[in-house]
Amino acid sequence: MTSTPGPPGGPAGFSGAYRPQAGAFGLDPSPTPRVRWGLWAFLVVEAVFLGSSALVGLAIDVDSAGEVLLAIAVPTVLAALTCIGWTLWRGDGPVADLGLRFRWEDVGAGLLIGIAGLFVTVPAAFGYLYLVGPDLTTSVGVAFEGIRTTWPVALAVMFGIVVIAPVCEEIVYRGLLWNAVAKWVANRWVVFLVTTAVFAVAHLELLRAPLLFVVTLPLGVARLLTGRLTAGVVAHAVNNFLPGLALALMLVGFVPAV
Repeated sequence: MTSTPGPPGGPAGFSGAYRPQAGAFGLDPSPTPRVRWGLWAFLVVEAVFLGSSALVGLAIDVDSAGEVLLAIAVPTVLAALTCIGWTLWRGDGPVADLGLRFRWEDVGAGLLIGIAGLFVTVPAAFGYLYLVGPDLTTSVGVAFEGIRTTWPVALAVMFGIVVIAPVCEEIVYRGLLWNAVAKWVANRWVVFLVTTAVFAVAHLELLRAPLLFVVTLPLGVARLLTGRLTAGVVAHAVNNFLPGLALALMLVGFVPAV
């Protein structure tokens, strides 16, 4: 009688598929891929974002909420699509290279991380506002300042902030940039800090950059724990929900502009 060799460390005769040991909190993390492209891919994506932002700004008169939404959303979506296109052209596709795969466990993890993160980020925001004063504004808030619109457009703006921005920004920063940095840096905590810092600075709001660094920490934690993007997207959406709702209410005149 012969026995079937088992997986490394497993008993002989075991024929089931080998599953890696579960990660923190029982999650099943995906390993960081060894991508075939590097940091220059991120530079190309940033060039697409900045170039399209300039072109859209020239082509659109940002006098209405819909036009402002287009001016903000189009470059963001183009940047994310460039990431996906790059992995299809130069790599192994977005699922392997970016961690763009869906699992229900990641949705739950993202909700928990996002809600728990609010207990850090909300006090940090109020504390930073107290230190900096009324000069602390957001580029999105300034772009919509003084504009009033209808509920459908206001809800579209909220959708852009709560759904489109998290999906696209996670693809760019916790997907493409994360794995580009991980190609050269073995320590994942260093990768976490570098990508968080770049995300904070890339918003081009230097006064708000320290706060953005703190606000982004839970999103990096989601990527660390799962190795995929879904948890970070959900946590990002939770983080953006209250600002998106406040902006929508401001656009319809339900609450005064601040």
